Formats: sequence, C-alpha cells, structure tokens
Amino acid sequence: MPDDLDRRILALLRSDARLPTAKIAAQLGVARTTVHARITKMEREGTIAGYSVVLGDANSENIVQVVILLEVQQKETARIIKRLEGYPEIRLCLSINGEFDLLLSAEAPRIEDLDVLVDELGAIPGVLRTNTSVVFGRRIDR
Repeated sequence: MPDDLDRRILALLRSDARLPTAKIAAQLGVARTTVHARITKMEREGTIAGYSVVLGDANSENIVQVVILLEVQQKETARIIKRLEGYPEIRLCLSINGEFDLLLSAEAPRIEDLDVLVDELGAIPGVLRTNTSVVFGRRIDR
C-alpha cells in the first residue's frame, strides 16, 4: 500500500515517467537513494506495472472525440467487448455501474466517422441502447 511519499513520487512520474530520480528527490525534499529505493519497491510489488510512451498527434486539434455509453444484455457483455476490440476508433472501454454498462471513448478525424461508428455499435446484437456525447475539451488529462 503506497504511503504519502509513494503517492507523491507516483504523481511526478505520471506527469513525466522519464523524470530523473535526482529531480524527483529535489522536488520532494528527500534523498535520491530514497526515491530510487521507493520506485524499485513499487515496481517489485506491482504498484508500478510499467512505463509507456504517449504519442503526440500532429493533427490532434483535428480529432473529434466522443464518449459513448452502452446498455447491454449482461449475458452478451464478453462477446460485445470482444467485438468492440475490432474498432480502431475506440480508445477506451470501461465497465461501469448504473443505467449503462459500458463507457467508451472514441476518436476519429471527422464527426461523420463517429456517427457511422455509433450506428454500427447500436446494431450489435445484445446492445440495447446507446447515448453519445461529443467532447469539447480536456480539462484534466493525466
């Protein structure tokens, strides 16, 4: 279980996974060896499962993003999720509680492409209904 120092280290690594341990240590007011030991421990315990590269998109201002909520028949959920994996526009699929069962984030260069996507998703057997919202902007993006 991460303590306060671990959480502060993780927050810095989330914003820049390549941040040197010396800079993390300086920002947090602790020894570099302490930061190194904490990171090593969190990697060993699985708190830090890996590091990744976030690619920039030169045309990101031309990308349209939508959030799609799906209500599905429970017995069809696994099959539907497998089918969703085939849509490259879908960037994220979350299982949620409440009125809807799945939350999708999808992106495409044109709103018309997403309109076609939503129509196709609604036609998947076991999808009972959809609700789509266009994303106007990202306010917090970690």
